[in-house]
Amino acid sequence: MSRKLIKYNLMIPGPTPIPTRILAAMNHDMIGHRGPLFSAVMKEVMEDLKWAYETKNDIFIYPSSGTGGMEVAVVNTLSPGDKVIVLNIGNFGSRFAKICKAYEADVNDVKFERGRPADPKVLEAELKKGPVKAVLLQQNETSTGVLNDVETLARTVRKLQPDALIIVDAVSGMMAAPLKTDEWDLDVVVSGSQKAFMVPPGVAAVSISARAWKAYETSKCPKHYWDFGLMKEQAPKGHTYTTPPESLIFGMAEGLKMLKEEGRENVHARHKANRDIVRAACKALGLKLLADDAHASPAVTAIFPPEGVDGEEVRKLMRDDFNVEVAPGQSELKGKIFRIGHLGYVDSLDLIGALAAIEVLFKRLGAKINFGNGVRAAMELL
Repeated sequence: MSRKLIKYNLMIPGPTPIPTRILAAMNHDMIGHRGPLFSAVMKEVMEDLKWAYETKNDIFIYPSSGTGGMEVAVVNTLSPGDKVIVLNIGNFGSRFAKICKAYEADVNDVKFERGRPADPKVLEAELKKGPVKAVLLQQNETSTGVLNDVETLARTVRKLQPDALIIVDAVSGMMAAPLKTDEWDLDVVVSGSQKAFMVPPGVAAVSISARAWKAYETSKCPKHYWDFGLMKEQAPKGHTYTTPPESLIFGMAEGLKMLKEEGRENVHARHKANRDIVRAACKALGLKLLADDAHASPAVTAIFPPEGVDGEEVRKLMRDDFNVEVAPGQSELKGKIFRIGHLGYVDSLDLIGALAAIEVLFKRLGAKINFGNGVRAAMELL
């Protein structure tokens, strides 16, 4: 019996598809992780990450997911009882609050309507209530497809509480949208390998400002694996404190090389173009989007299915009928939305194929959509 040839189409906001160049780079013999060959690769990766972050600050690499990087930021800078503000615009804002509470910080969990960014005026009002140790926020909220205005939020903190730490989860936003670590005076910034860097999950990179190092000196949160000090001893030698995931580091070296070849502005423009294609197609179909145009993410778009269609059913049928993997709604949005990732190694034709599948699926389900208009609108943008 013949088998149908299946091509799996990954359209989620991480892990993202991996280019052949990076796959080839990862297919490398294991070498001594404390020897000069690997140290040279690690030093190159840390230096190129400074380019991506637009910083001269220290950058350390942890073998972990993005959530591990978020915990790194908390345990190295805070102490139990520290007052912090978490700007919570979605599932990963809630995660920052949970991490801070786990280490007994005094958390002001400032929640915003899902689909909306953090409001600088609300932040200003909270900062006027009294001193805080840190303000924690997402650059890009993956669960809602919303991009925060990090520059304005950071400027608000510096105006009212210049010594407060600014801690940013840029896991899904780094390289998908501008983020100027030094120019915006950000203290700890976290990124992950599985997003715009186009590498499998397993590497978190964390930048540390002079202000964050000062906070580290007085931090009383328990830590060992995550300890900045242990990493600081090893980083100048091109080492990590624990055994590094060599294959992923080889992949990071190649991914960063590809991004530098493309150019930062071109990388940002590519992600913006992907966002515009998806949004134009959805609007032409008559679908409602969770985020408005002014704050729409260049990494992922959150979409309401047509009336009477469950978001989880969309995911199942897209996978079963078309071999296209789209992302679910999370927490209070589960079943209400589905999400299309368009960051990393994703181009316009990948998106048009996925959008065509969505149109056919909704047509089969009997949903009222403007059939054919979505793909037409996407093509017109090209």
